[in-house]
Amino acid sequence: MATPHKGTLNPNKLENPQKYQGDITKIVYRSSWEREAFLWCDRNPFVKFWASEELFIPYEHPIHNRKARYFPDLWIEMTDGTQRVIEIKPSSQTVKPETPKRKTQKYINEVATWVVNSEKWKAAQHLCEKNNLKFEIWTEKELSELGLLKTQTEKDPRELHKTRPKMIPIAKKRTPRPRPKRKS
Repeated sequence: MATPHKGTLNPNKLENPQKYQGDITKIVYRSSWEREAFLWCDRNPFVKFWASEELFIPYEHPIHNRKARYFPDLWIEMTDGTQRVIEIKPSSQTVKPETPKRKTQKYINEVATWVVNSEKWKAAQHLCEKNNLKFEIWTEKELSELGLLKTQTEKDPRELHKTRPKMIPIAKKRTPRPRPKRKS
């Protein structure tokens, strides 16, 4: 069965629920990448504790010009005492979008997302430096290195039907209909 991209992680699926710091019934994931990272934290013997969106970081919203709160995807404490604050994003959202010849609404939205994310991450970096934490952004590169992303060959065979091209039915020959007569 395919995993939805958004949802709440079932606490019964956790092997080590005692590692989670927060309300275990409200572990919300907003992408399949986040879900895989949460399960990795649960199963990893070097992760002592972890939490999802339980920590907030205040920042100045650059578009609305008011205070806002940023909830990073993960907080992890490793067995060696290292603490990490982690954001999970596609690499395309971690760099400023290139300016196209025509500034479309899509481009404007991408720039707005990038500006807001940059401000969040700057505040997170500052807070982490003050509190001896490490701030990290995990993209598909880091997730692949951790073995959390499935490659094309590792796909679940039950999901192969989603990647096969659809068969286009041959159109049936239409029978002509008489045209209505015009009134003069």
